[in-house]
Amino acid sequence: MKAMVLKKLCNLKENQTPLELMELPVPNPGKKEILLKVSTCGICHTELDEIEGRTPPLQLPIVPGHQVVGRAEAVGSKVSAVKTGDRIGVAWIFSACGECKFCQAGKENLCQAFEATGRDANGGYAQYMIVAENFVYSIPEIFSDVEAAPLLCAGAIGYRSLCLTGLKDGQRLGLTGFGASGHLVLKMVQHRYPNTEVYVFARSAEERAFASELGAVWTRDTVERAPHKLDSIIDTTPAWEPVVEALANLESGGRLVINAIRKEGDKHSLLNLDYPVHLWQEKEIKSVANITRSDVRDFLDLAAEMNLKPEVQVFALEQANEALIELKTGKIRGAKVLKIE
Repeated sequence: MKAMVLKKLCNLKENQTPLELMELPVPNPGKKEILLKVSTCGICHTELDEIEGRTPPLQLPIVPGHQVVGRAEAVGSKVSAVKTGDRIGVAWIFSACGECKFCQAGKENLCQAFEATGRDANGGYAQYMIVAENFVYSIPEIFSDVEAAPLLCAGAIGYRSLCLTGLKDGQRLGLTGFGASGHLVLKMVQHRYPNTEVYVFARSAEERAFASELGAVWTRDTVERAPHKLDSIIDTTPAWEPVVEALANLESGGRLVINAIRKEGDKHSLLNLDYPVHLWQEKEIKSVANITRSDVRDFLDLAAEMNLKPEVQVFALEQANEALIELKTGKIRGAKVLKIE
């Protein structure tokens, strides 16, 4: 099978072809596993974090990719919920222990044994992959394979972020950064909270124009001040500075939700916080840690209900490096998706 493989960590400013196109053997599924013939795989900023070592793979080489859609090519002897030919998806959560207090409470995203698709196990930048039966999702028929791929991470993690804000209809929401996840959150807000105004902060003029096109009431650079204090803000950027700037735009008692696994640059940048400007008046900061299986299922149901179609740019498997570099350099409009076949 063909696969795009990461053999070593690197800086994408110095190496613009981090992945190598290789021929690998088709893997064999275990008794409770499924061999998935991959149709599409979304491209996520987390792949950049993997390649550059901020959240490095458990071992190298590794096949990245965790927004995977395809059909079951073969199933193990003890698989009961999936049949050969079923269309299924795979998300960031590849496995968890199932026994710890977090797993027992339905919070397997916090499990210390959490394994990520495409980081801790081979993912979807390939023609085939293996996945456990308990960590796949049925894809609603309303979505094509290309449309469904970004929903499995960009959409699901955006859904979790929105839930964590505690937003009420009519309150003001800010979005810092406006890529794959941000544009889906805006559409969700318009459906669930029709009286909520959305303010978008993005460094890219193209992203700001896209946000306005989709219905944001105000768009400016990340260092600007909104005309009103915002009840909640979701940050989806890879940097620290927008986090600090977002806190200055937050209403007293408001909550900033950081939708990122890692941040680029100086890890001590938060020391630039000015306490009375950024944190006083009972402002909150909450991080998003991965996603649960219920997040993915609930979001796919919501996306089907509201006919939520992501904006996508399609690339061939062999163009994965090109797509990653575009993501790294901020050439973003919606989500990027690899079409494997």
